[in-house]
Amino acid sequence: MQEYGEGEALAPLRVGVAGLGNVGATLVRILQKDGADLKRKLGRQLEVVAVAARSRSRDRGIDISGLQWFDDPVALAKSDGIDLFVELIGGEDGPAFAAVKAALEIGRPVVTANKALLAKHGVALAKLAEESGTQLGFEAAVAGGIPVIKTLREGLGSARIAKVFGIMNGTCNYILTRMGNEDISFADCLKDAQALGYAEADPTFDVEGFDTAHKLSILSTLCFGYEIAPEKIRVEGISRITQQDIRVAADLGYKIKLLGIAQRTEHGIEQRVHPTFVPRGSAIAGVDGVMNAVALETDHVHELLLAGPGAGGPPTASSVLSDMLDIARGTKVPPLGVPSAELMPYVEAPMRAHEGGYYIRFNAKDVPGALASIATRMSEHSISIDSVIQRSDLNAKTVAADGSATRTVVMITQQTLESSVRETLAQIAADGFIVGEPQVIRIEAL
Repeated sequence: MQEYGEGEALAPLRVGVAGLGNVGATLVRILQKDGADLKRKLGRQLEVVAVAARSRSRDRGIDISGLQWFDDPVALAKSDGIDLFVELIGGEDGPAFAAVKAALEIGRPVVTANKALLAKHGVALAKLAEESGTQLGFEAAVAGGIPVIKTLREGLGSARIAKVFGIMNGTCNYILTRMGNEDISFADCLKDAQALGYAEADPTFDVEGFDTAHKLSILSTLCFGYEIAPEKIRVEGISRITQQDIRVAADLGYKIKLLGIAQRTEHGIEQRVHPTFVPRGSAIAGVDGVMNAVALETDHVHELLLAGPGAGGPPTASSVLSDMLDIARGTKVPPLGVPSAELMPYVEAPMRAHEGGYYIRFNAKDVPGALASIATRMSEHSISIDSVIQRSDLNAKTVAADGSATRTVVMITQQTLESSVRETLAQIAADGFIVGEPQVIRIEAL
């Protein structure tokens, strides 16, 4: 009987890496530093033999002198000198898409950390991988160092997932945590995040919720077996969150988090990304700073929370390496959990009553009849109010166009339809009793 580890030694797995930014350089550094340990665990050498990037002369803190250089990532993807192609370029189209597609077409396994690429082309790329009999790994595309993709594809058996939600963007979580702990503005927190490298020079993709939406669309497909549909997600970002909102949330026993939420209903799939009041004692509320967390509600294991670093070189490179190890071992699973031909066409669920109610903040004209008119409009749309908050420390310094002073009013509703809230606020604005755009934040009953 042959012992484990005996037998003919496997040839090295030759790796080509396209993109030598923070994650790519970290991955090469890990493979160069830990190559011997990985070989002992794996039974074969993982060897980076070729790379592609924009600049050959840039100092990345790694030795690439012995590696074959490609100016064109597509040429690297097609090269006969590699066995595995790793795409860390980024972007939903362009060189990243062309290179991944080229590798899969010739049956070469691919590992990518590119959530934008997968959100747009994931189904087509999964189908291509299946037709070519190869693997497509993307653990690093969602929640950085958290093994959520592997958990969904391989770790839950036949468990049926009813809901997935979580904090999926470290930039937003860092900003909201700082705002909650230090009484500073969104703008000041964003500047600090940019200085620390947590936010891009143009932070729109992160702070307006689009990054979270891409990640949520991928998780939703793995959880529910529907085609990826990021364009069907209702998306709101955090750029309008103020210290007024933070203070009221704290006083009511909540924190504000940007959540991505997807759940199965009898009428289809509901997907949304938005700032949320979450109970201060909940597990998700304790995930602060640049950390990420993904929670799953299933029939077999009930509630499962996976938390950890969601971005950065080492955590993301670690997830890339995890996929590489699976490929080196010969592990094969459908990229999207089920064969792409079995994915169901996406069915968007209609809006339902929100169980947790809503936080609504607006600046009302300080004139007789204003609050009475607003309350009447709420009643006309069957919106029940739990509480009304007026405090001097919440007042915004605004003046109406007609010169009227204003006062800031916060209303907490019971469960209702979001469409009713939006329609009511539009009518209240048309009545002329409020100044500026109201702030609406869902209160999630976790």
